[in-house]
Amino acid sequence: MDVHLPQWTLETLHWAEIAAAGTRYTLLEGRRDQAGVPFTYAFFLPAGFWDAPHWHSAAAEVTVLQGTLRLGYGDTLHHPATQAYGIGTTLVVPAHAVHFDGADEDTVIIGRAVGPWTTTYVDPLDTPSAGT
Repeated sequence: MDVHLPQWTLETLHWAEIAAAGTRYTLLEGRRDQAGVPFTYAFFLPAGFWDAPHWHSAAAEVTVLQGTLRLGYGDTLHHPATQAYGIGTTLVVPAHAVHFDGADEDTVIIGRAVGPWTTTYVDPLDTPSAGT
């Protein structure tokens, strides 16, 4: 039996959505709008970008593909409170956990979750990143 497993590299990612702040998003497989359906996505954080405190409706397993993801928890963005996750690191961001993230260098993550997927910002006036 020949099984084809999906593979993604930095060179094969095709960004579907680009936000004004330079973040990029693409859905790689699955459906994020249907309950119980798994999906995989890629997200690009440009150097110097910080996403305001927010939470997601579902847990996400995140793997760093390029750069270093900086992630902190709480409803106030506080750079020193972040932890750095380098290339190859996999972590889980729990559903409904208020967090903020950013990068000091161009960073790409691959995320896996189960729909439905929504993003809610603590301050609804904050500008959402691509793919939210």
